[in-house]
Amino acid sequence: MFGAYIIIGLAACALLKTLYYRIFCSPLTSLPGPKFTILSSSWLIYKEFTGQRRKWLHQLHLQYGPIVRISPDEVSFASWDALKEIYITGGTGYDKTSFYDLFSNLGTRNMFSTLDRSTHADLKKRFVDKYNKSSIMQPNLVSVFRDRAEEFMAKCTENDSADIYIYLHCYSMDCGSHLLFYPYGIHSLTDPSDMPKVVELTFHDTLKSHYLQYYFPELMALKARIFKRTDRQYGPVALHVLNLVRTGTETDSSTVLHKLKTHKDSLDELYIASECMDHLVAAIDTTGDTLCILIHHLSLPTSYPIQQKLHEELVKSSPGDFDDLPYLDAVIKEALRCFGPSPMSLPRRVPSGGRTISGVFIPENTIVSCQSYTLHRLDTEVFPNPDEFLPERWLQSEGSTARNQLLFAFGAGGRMCIGKHLAMAEMKILLQEVYTSYRTKIAKNMTASMELVDQAIVARPAGQKCLITFEKYSN
Repeated sequence: MFGAYIIIGLAACALLKTLYYRIFCSPLTSLPGPKFTILSSSWLIYKEFTGQRRKWLHQLHLQYGPIVRISPDEVSFASWDALKEIYITGGTGYDKTSFYDLFSNLGTRNMFSTLDRSTHADLKKRFVDKYNKSSIMQPNLVSVFRDRAEEFMAKCTENDSADIYIYLHCYSMDCGSHLLFYPYGIHSLTDPSDMPKVVELTFHDTLKSHYLQYYFPELMALKARIFKRTDRQYGPVALHVLNLVRTGTETDSSTVLHKLKTHKDSLDELYIASECMDHLVAAIDTTGDTLCILIHHLSLPTSYPIQQKLHEELVKSSPGDFDDLPYLDAVIKEALRCFGPSPMSLPRRVPSGGRTISGVFIPENTIVSCQSYTLHRLDTEVFPNPDEFLPERWLQSEGSTARNQLLFAFGAGGRMCIGKHLAMAEMKILLQEVYTSYRTKIAKNMTASMELVDQAIVARPAGQKCLITFEKYSN
């Protein structure tokens, strides 16, 4: 009994020591933010588990400015200076935190889930050339994207209205899997047997499971031993990818899988599968959701003038001009600003010795981040009327440098999303296919919510359904 009192007393002393340091000694004490955030992370964790982190952080930035303490060891920033320091310094910025362990597949790290900068750089070299703009713009690949866009339109015009949410995720998966596995890609728009793969990755909700894994890894490991695993890492997509990796199936030399399987270092099969799964998941989540929210917005009556202006530019151009159309580019940039696919914080860890970020010293091991949702809205000099969808802002020469610096939809620096050029090509070709010949309107029976709901990094429409009517322009 006496020993128990000693243990309790020691624990209490340790707690008091920690609280004393946080209140009186920590360099973070003087930073702007709610006073209780210097004592505990509990409110932040609550906001994360309830899908409110993004909006809560944004409200804090509106209240306190571009620097906000959100827990005893985490600070959120929303400025170009901070973005540059955290994500670009040294080419790749600061190392990632253990949060990215959540994005390993099959128990194996991939480039995205790699924490340190040097290992990430080595992994990236293995396949980054497949995602360069020159590779993405090859005529044979562009032709595939255009074929998939035509298949999308065929599905959408079968009936009076179409659920573009599912069909756009099909489009994204079909395009991305071609780059990864041709000729063994997925054809969900035309082959019903491939639809379960899209459904698996489109409708899964990972928010709570991801945060449980992050904060309570031992508990989740115990759960995994007791209960059969049911997540996507053991579903149809994982089996499809593992089969392609482990069999002697020859993919085209233009594919990412071929590049990895023929690498001079004889790469581990589970690593190759983990890498390919990550690319596939990223492609379907980001491009599919962004296109869905954009087309829904363009289909609102208030957006008809934007839709008409886009149509007028497209009908005056040829199909091959999709990458050289100013208004199409502006519409997509504004969509990425307003409805970016990854609006959440991208956490990094401050290096040894600490760093000065936006004029304030941040001690080593502090978690720091920016979230694109706030970067795209907070500075109203860069983005006037930030809550309005205004493609014309991207056509103005004045302020263009600042706008492009703060466009954080794909991240920044050496660890920015390698799929940027793939996503941009897919979006431009799809919109060209739609708005050259059709106008879109919200279907009369459309009642699903299009409000964004958070996942761990991405966000998606709450209703996961979007009914749109396509009306062909008369000649």
